[in-house]
Amino acid sequence: MKTKLYLLFFFVFPLFMSACRGDDPIPDPPVDGKRTVLVYMAADNSINPLASFTDGDLEELKAGMASIDNTSDMHLLVYIDTGFPRLIEIENKGGTVVETIVKEYEDRNSCGVAETQEVFNDVFGNSLYKAESYGLIYWSHGEGWIPTPLPSTRWIGNDKTGGGHYMNIEDLKLVLQNAPHFDFIMFDACFMQSVEVAYELRDCCDYYIGFPAENPGPGAAYDRMFPFIFQKGAAVEMAIGTFAAYDEIYTGKIGSNSNWTMGTAIDVLKSSELENLAAATANALSGVTADREVLRSSVFDYDQRKVGSSYYVGYYDFVEMMEKLVVDEVVLDEWKQAYDAASVCWKKTPMIYSMSVGMFSMKRANGVSHYIPSTATSAAAQAANAAYRSTSWYSAVGLARLGW
Repeated sequence: MKTKLYLLFFFVFPLFMSACRGDDPIPDPPVDGKRTVLVYMAADNSINPLASFTDGDLEELKAGMASIDNTSDMHLLVYIDTGFPRLIEIENKGGTVVETIVKEYEDRNSCGVAETQEVFNDVFGNSLYKAESYGLIYWSHGEGWIPTPLPSTRWIGNDKTGGGHYMNIEDLKLVLQNAPHFDFIMFDACFMQSVEVAYELRDCCDYYIGFPAENPGPGAAYDRMFPFIFQKGAAVEMAIGTFAAYDEIYTGKIGSNSNWTMGTAIDVLKSSELENLAAATANALSGVTADREVLRSSVFDYDQRKVGSSYYVGYYDFVEMMEKLVVDEVVLDEWKQAYDAASVCWKKTPMIYSMSVGMFSMKRANGVSHYIPSTATSAAAQAANAAYRSTSWYSAVGLARLGW
């Protein structure tokens, strides 16, 4: 940290002399804090020039810290790459919010495994930030579950350094497996509340927070997530806070990035219930046959981009998909109990905004997406289907039985 380096410069010589005399006690090791949260902003991409969203979110984080009287046992670290990568800490010192540069990095691909791992080590491997519990917010573009280089699929994080890089979910999982267990992981990115991604990361966190569709341009309302961001088991309150910020100004009409009146939708999944949900889904789909194209044309789709375009993926509503597949009402009700146990918070405005179609209705939306493989014969469609078969969710549910 820059401030700490200056302090060391001034005090290292007296400390050395004191240690030589041997008449001063050995300093106590750092005391563990209550919570350390890392906000990882992979912002060296098209998000940054749109509307200075990074600056706005930093101000919201500072406002949130200002609302807490005592943050001595709380650590808020923000890694931000807008072309000048740096790790900062935001603190409330006696009512004054202070931003300190912890480390500066060379220009880099912030979506690379090694680069991300380095930042995680600088935070979670630093004894200064050791805590009773941890939280992670990943801020960038997002595209659900299928791995790049397939068009627009299965990745979180976009960095344009050297041409364009993406963080695949399986790569992020590798990084997370070397990090502490998180109380919550939140993706401040589009299309990330998919059951496939949540299931992949189920062992990494207690709660998984995400937006199932395109999230608002300004992103999560960080100032409204305090003090819950530092409270264990408060993921639901975090989601409610960020939803309320948009719900309060919702008009259902086109606004602007600085006055987002177009609403939002956000969901929280409880990780400990996801294996039970997978088992319930496998049971409910036993013996079921499905016409995939009928499903794809009839189930609510969070992805409003043009079908057939290079950007379109298809993020279908999980609940509505199951309602169309499972005809036995008793079995469906049992499945819904498992789903409700996993989806512990679901908030939506009546309509939300898509860059492709403008405002669209969320009446049929239930909060979590599920992929339905395409029957198209194109190389891209077949590659996407093949990639889907490699997901943990596909295997756990036994989707091969449906011919998926």
